[in-house]
Amino acid sequence: MATQKQYKAALVGYGGMGRWHKQGICKTDRVSIDGVYDINPERMDLAVQSGIHTAYPSYEALLADPTVDIVIVATPNNFHKPQVCQALEAGKAVICEKPVAMSSQELEEMMAVAEKTGSLFTIHQNRRADADFCAMKETVESGLLGKVFEIESRVTGSRGIPQGWRQYAIAGGGMMLDWGVHLIDQLLVLMSGHKVTSINCQMYHVAYEECDDGFRLNMNFDTGLMTTIEVGTSHYIQANRWYVCGDRGSLVIPDWSCNGRIVRAAEHQVTWEEEIIQTKAGPTKTMAPRAKDTIEEITLDPDKYFSDYDIFYRNIADVLDGNGELRVKPWEAMRSMKVMEAAFASDRSSQTILCDI
Repeated sequence: MATQKQYKAALVGYGGMGRWHKQGICKTDRVSIDGVYDINPERMDLAVQSGIHTAYPSYEALLADPTVDIVIVATPNNFHKPQVCQALEAGKAVICEKPVAMSSQELEEMMAVAEKTGSLFTIHQNRRADADFCAMKETVESGLLGKVFEIESRVTGSRGIPQGWRQYAIAGGGMMLDWGVHLIDQLLVLMSGHKVTSINCQMYHVAYEECDDGFRLNMNFDTGLMTTIEVGTSHYIQANRWYVCGDRGSLVIPDWSCNGRIVRAAEHQVTWEEEIIQTKAGPTKTMAPRAKDTIEEITLDPDKYFSDYDIFYRNIADVLDGNGELRVKPWEAMRSMKVMEAAFASDRSSQTILCDI
């Protein structure tokens, strides 16, 4: 068997995501991080101490190194466009952190440069490989829930916006561009081939005026599927990560661990109790518990699912080899960008935005 080529990558930015890439690439034998550039000398020192061989004196020096095959842009969001375009022009393959740009217009310009140069350009949407998302997606696609009509996706905490550039609008801060881009991307992947038809969004400004510190986004698809995405940073009781309803059953996944469960109809025909049932909600038939012989419960096996993040880097190497296609394509990031722009427009106008995304 022929030896596969090993690709050398260099990091631009050695903050939290720069370190994430350093750790993630260590798990694959196809790509290595051999160089780094950061405007902060202390971070450069940390990178070298972590085992990265070359600390470049400038971004231009990094791009001029002929041994660098891949440039990973992990800087604040407002720097993405110029740095990505510069790397593409230098003939490098480029991985850009999410959100890929500050606007769809910026992304259009980046995609044009990639097309002109013929250089590989992709976006690090790593949460497509999250175990909880994979468990939800597999359950929906298996048909266990029947025709799914509602999906709720939530990420909540109580620690506010992280310190630093994420608190400033000029740098692309806020939770929509931080977490929203991931959760929107996940649902667009699930609903690949279907259009978003309407968007209604309300941004939270609980502790921060300049940037949204959370939001609630209702996004509907042309299939009739209704979805809710909520991100909150002032929520002291964590919401369920996933809640999915179909005409045959429901799925709940409380957190990242995939310790979820499915409750579904054991038979299509519902057996109703003959009399009104006395419940804590009062006398009711509609909301009374179903007869036990009409439902079954399935517990998800958390050991079945795992987050395979290095699949992203293996895919890059395969595409550079000339095999397969990109796992994350720029036009997919464009869909997410347009959804986020419509969400901001909905929040500003307090109206639902009709769309065809």
